Amino acid sequence: MDKKKGILYSNAFYTLLSIVLGFVVGAILLFFAGISPAAAYGQLVSGVFGKLKNMIWAVIYASPLIFTGLSVAFSFRTGVFNIGAEGQYVVGTLAACAVGILVKLPPVLHVLVCFLAAALAGALWGSVVGLMKVKKGINEVLSFIMFNWIAFYLSNYVVNLPIIHKEGGGEATKDIMDSATIIFPDVIRDLLGKNRNANYGFLLAVAAAILIWFVINKTTLGFKLRAVGFNNNAAKYGGINSDRAVMTAMAISGALSGIGGAVQLMGMSMRVSQFAAQEGFGFEGITVALIAGSNPIGCIFSGLFYGAMKYGGTKLSLVDAPAEVVDIIMGTIILFIAVSHVLRNFIISRKQKGGAA
Repeated sequence: MDKKKGILYSNAFYTLLSIVLGFVVGAILLFFAGISPAAAYGQLVSGVFGKLKNMIWAVIYASPLIFTGLSVAFSFRTGVFNIGAEGQYVVGTLAACAVGILVKLPPVLHVLVCFLAAALAGALWGSVVGLMKVKKGINEVLSFIMFNWIAFYLSNYVVNLPIIHKEGGGEATKDIMDSATIIFPDVIRDLLGKNRNANYGFLLAVAAAILIWFVINKTTLGFKLRAVGFNNNAAKYGGINSDRAVMTAMAISGALSGIGGAVQLMGMSMRVSQFAAQEGFGFEGITVALIAGSNPIGCIFSGLFYGAMKYGGTKLSLVDAPAEVVDIIMGTIILFIAVSHVLRNFIISRKQKGGAA
């Protein structure tokens, strides 16, 4: 009985329930659109798990999402809603790209410097908003939204600078040097289905998730950040500098998003293109963090789930199903997670009434 009660109170149960409901809603919409839900979902699954190469692609798609998910999850733990992960991701990508094109270094050192530049750019982008919040009381949500657009147009400006712009036209930068890439050696890529973009990004994401989990749960810094997130006034009464904690959280959060941008650049795209619209990795990181319940380790699995959905969605055209159904499913999942407390109260109250009867 206690075990059943524990399941009903657990966040994991309601997350899984929300995922199931998301797929149910997606199936209903597909049915009314005249598309077989079984065929569409079958293609979604086979598009990811049908070949080893496809599974590796899903992991590649997931790697930057895990980083942006960690970024949002980390800020959530301190009571800050980091809706600016998109902008931090963009400036991180831009910084890594500039270093990857303009700075000549040995292979391993070049990669490290690119990651350092991306982390510093993302941290700076988050810290400016944090400074505005703690010094002037400016709402961070509004600031982050504005900074997302500043990063968007800054990127488009830098992409067209002659020093890094692609020669011979094209709305993109030059490719970064080979020494700045994180692609696996040929022998490993051959073992992974000959996927040309198989890279170290996922391993780095897993290492980052473990590190963030350790920082949050096993260090004094993590205790202070969690205390501020649980109750800012109580943390101040306990002698914790809440302003410094918020600044620290925003800087670390921004650095994680920036590194996510570097992983995408150095492991897949190799260049930065001029944007027509927001790329969305930062916003998708919010979804990853919510599905994970702001748990760093959970971000690994939710990032893999979202990455698989994104890649599998590209195969839905084979059964004449729109790829946008993936966005509908993910949006529905988040909607149900957002109201999960209502579902929890309803299910528990029904259970208690049944027990009393």
